Amino acid sequence: MTETTFAPVPMRWLGPVRVSGNVMNGEQEIPLATYETTLWPSVRRGAHVSTMVDGGIQTTLIDERMARSVIFEAEDAAAALAAARRIEADIPALQAAVSETSRFATLIDVHHQIVGNLLFLRFEFTTGDAAGHNMVTLASDKLMAHILQSESSLRYSSISGNYCTDKKASAVNGILGRGKNVVTEIVIPDEILRRRLRTSAEKMARLNVRKNLIGGAIAGSLRSANAHYANMLLGFYLATGQDAANIVEGSQGFTHAEARGDALYFSCTIPNLIVGSVGNGKGLDVVTENLRRLGCSEQREPGENARRLAALCAATVLCGELSLMAAQTNPGELMAAHLQFERTAR
Repeated sequence: MTETTFAPVPMRWLGPVRVSGNVMNGEQEIPLATYETTLWPSVRRGAHVSTMVDGGIQTTLIDERMARSVIFEAEDAAAALAAARRIEADIPALQAAVSETSRFATLIDVHHQIVGNLLFLRFEFTTGDAAGHNMVTLASDKLMAHILQSESSLRYSSISGNYCTDKKASAVNGILGRGKNVVTEIVIPDEILRRRLRTSAEKMARLNVRKNLIGGAIAGSLRSANAHYANMLLGFYLATGQDAANIVEGSQGFTHAEARGDALYFSCTIPNLIVGSVGNGKGLDVVTENLRRLGCSEQREPGENARRLAALCAATVLCGELSLMAAQTNPGELMAAHLQFERTAR
């Protein structure tokens, strides 16, 4: 075993960002760890705009769950289907098996797909304050053993069947959900748009259609229409000890913009935001301190700290998306900002 060392990543606290909604209300500074240092002034600009609007960024947590899929082998498709129907009709027994593995893991749904003689089962759980990768794998191990005891027509194939799906772009996670499903919204008056973002509602709505929707379509984007969610997600994930590879599915989301008179309605929908306030990566001193400053280490009901973390992460994404989109409505502004801030940083 070689000694563990650390790769330093520049980090700054930005904001505050003003957030309201069904998870939290108030203002909070947020940390971003990134080599993309122009991200800092850009997100800071979006955060400042949020403090100039009543209610700031309205953040709505739609759903939360973590999935793990497994594969069983049957003799044929008919046998696989019969087993799937029996398994899905006996959820209480499956939930009892899961309860033996963790006091925080709760089985909430099961979905199946059949390919030839292969039965794919997607188990979905709530996982308290943890993102839940290991928790749901442990629970799925237990579920496979339980199912194999009662279903003699099935044989073990794999603990991981990609129907989850973990760290890969897919359609299934956006449809069934994996992680926190969070929608952020803000309505910005015309005066603030022109003074702080040098743009207008009409220009922002038009760019969103042309760039994120049409441009994304011709590029073949999969359940995704946004400018750069991955930038903010990675910076936030590194600062708060998240599994950074989950930005693959986290960055699949939708930016929506429309003119409401002279005001701009602007929203970011992130269906697969996988974050946790406990678990691997949270024991490092810098991460522990960052989570404390974010107010995500408080004594609360299980899950509440992780929901607050998700709300702040989603609000950060909106700040960066809003600022970049505004810059791109003006010729030359994007590159000028990069030249200004990156040369200053050297």
